[in-house]
Amino acid sequence: MGKMIEQTRQPQRGLTFDDVWAAMMETDRKFQETDRKFQETDRKFQESKVEYDKRQKKLDAQIDKLGKQLGGLHRSVGELIETLIASRLWKKFPKYKFNRVFQRIKILDNNNEPVTEIDILLSDDEWAMTVEVKREPDKNDVKHHLKRMKIMREYSLNEIKGKKLLGAIAGGVVSPEVRECAQQSGFYVLELNGEQVSLIKSPEGFVPLQC
Repeated sequence: MGKMIEQTRQPQRGLTFDDVWAAMMETDRKFQETDRKFQETDRKFQESKVEYDKRQKKLDAQIDKLGKQLGGLHRSVGELIETLIASRLWKKFPKYKFNRVFQRIKILDNNNEPVTEIDILLSDDEWAMTVEVKREPDKNDVKHHLKRMKIMREYSLNEIKGKKLLGAIAGGVVSPEVRECAQQSGFYVLELNGEQVSLIKSPEGFVPLQC
């Protein structure tokens, strides 16, 4: 028969005050360490936020400056297109014999307040034509030009009085959709190709709007 191994059980020692105190001190140390790390993280976050705000303000200022520069550039391009088109319209409408051209004319009401503006006005002794010029006109520009022509008849210029009034849409680039919309409204359509102005061929049966 094998040997019996006698095992003796050591009596368990209860927690002493020192054990409890040490555990409390360790827990408190961990809490303080966690709080310190939290405060450090919060500090870094606040610093990052301040730095982010500074960068954002700087970026906003740059975007605002660039926007103003582009706005000025956009206006300059628009005025350049208008000038190029205006200077090359004389031979595009031989039927009407236009011999006078005006640019950026304000239309005033009876109280001498501006109600609209004409980009280009062509005229002869019998006819007048208002030309709306955009860098890239859209359908809303066509609708607005229709309204403008009615306004011009209500507050007519001396250069228009007693004459038949025609309309045209001109642009640096004119999409097929806008071209069709303008021609259906009775407007001639012109497009700038390089330094040359092209009068887009009107569809069969085209009848120009006369106000």
